[in-house]
Amino acid sequence: MTGTPSVFAGLDARLPALRELYQDLHAHPELSFQEVRTAGIVARWLREQGWDVTEGVGGTGVVGVLRVSDGPVVLLRADMDGLPVLEATGLPYASTRTGVDADGNEVPVMHACGHDMHVTCLLGATALLAADRDAWRGTVVAVFQPAEEVSGAQAMIDDGFAERFPRPDVCLAQHVGPIPAGTAATRPGAVMSASDSFAVRLFGRGGHGSAPENTVDPVVMAAAVVMRLQTVVSREVGANQAAVVTVGSLHSGTKENIIPDTAEMKINIRSSDPAVRTRVLAAVERIVRAEALAADAPKEPEFTSLNSFPLTLNDPDATATAVAGLGSVLGKEQVWTLPQPIMGSEDFGAFGSAMGVPSVFWHFGGADPELFPDPDPASLVGGGLPPGAAYNHSPQYAPLQDPTIELGVRALLGAAGQWLGIRTS
Repeated sequence: MTGTPSVFAGLDARLPALRELYQDLHAHPELSFQEVRTAGIVARWLREQGWDVTEGVGGTGVVGVLRVSDGPVVLLRADMDGLPVLEATGLPYASTRTGVDADGNEVPVMHACGHDMHVTCLLGATALLAADRDAWRGTVVAVFQPAEEVSGAQAMIDDGFAERFPRPDVCLAQHVGPIPAGTAATRPGAVMSASDSFAVRLFGRGGHGSAPENTVDPVVMAAAVVMRLQTVVSREVGANQAAVVTVGSLHSGTKENIIPDTAEMKINIRSSDPAVRTRVLAAVERIVRAEALAADAPKEPEFTSLNSFPLTLNDPDATATAVAGLGSVLGKEQVWTLPQPIMGSEDFGAFGSAMGVPSVFWHFGGADPELFPDPDPASLVGGGLPPGAAYNHSPQYAPLQDPTIELGVRALLGAAGQWLGIRTS
């Protein structure tokens, strides 16, 4: 490729090993804060490449540092954890793994969000940077983060990340998604929503199913809460605003003829504006408490926070710089500007916020371009995926190996190269 940075010269020769790595990681996913095997592989690859490696950061996090000269410091981050999802991709390297979740339950585990692809691409980028140290200047901090699904970035920060490693001039990260391979998408400002998750326990009074008049049925109470919560977005959030309220888990009882004492649900809220976030959180709590009162519950509901992710905010100036780098390796027409924030959430922004430095986060394509005869960023953000294209967190989700691995490596180095001065020859 004419004008390609020289660090890419060895990429073709490394692709077979990167494909093998990706398949191995995909077949062996690990739940959040349990990424022991994955972290071991990452640490070994980095040491073999010549990086200064620190393990056990924030639990199972791995950080590699490579300094070739004075100059800018760039942080590149990949997340490592899988999800409690039963894989249904049919791939020859599909996961058959199980794990034990935070509640002590044995669950299937799958890389349903593409974090295995993120690790593979970053290890490909670190290999090329280490192999051609004359092609760039400065320092790279390669962060392999645990537990993105439950805010593992904060665990690394709480473990003294800012004091233990070089302070970056910019933090960069990418996420594979169901857009055509060869494309990337981002925007200045808010790029991904805030997310708040919490558990709610509703208290009733159990008894025999034949005598409900002697009980306070928490199943009925929970059902009323679920239905009433559907009105929060439709009746309390403006039409020009965005929010999502999801009850993703609801459990109560053990037998069909026993009315239980309690019902437990897990609720997730997404918002792209701080005022909307405050309003929706208050509405959800108000509705839960009101339904308990209406049912004459013997005890107030209990709320337990599970995790909270702030808005993912892209620094405008740094975003313009990164977009130029992405365009240099993918083609300017292949780098889309998102018309609005994506309602998914990320904890990557915690690194930049904690250290007071700019961040840029983008999505890169992992889907078959033939599924998108006329791709439109606005429709894709709105959920308009064509048949055959699975979304992240689906049992059917798995990005194409080729050309996603190669293009993910190029995207990372194209963006980082704007700061590192990666030469072209």
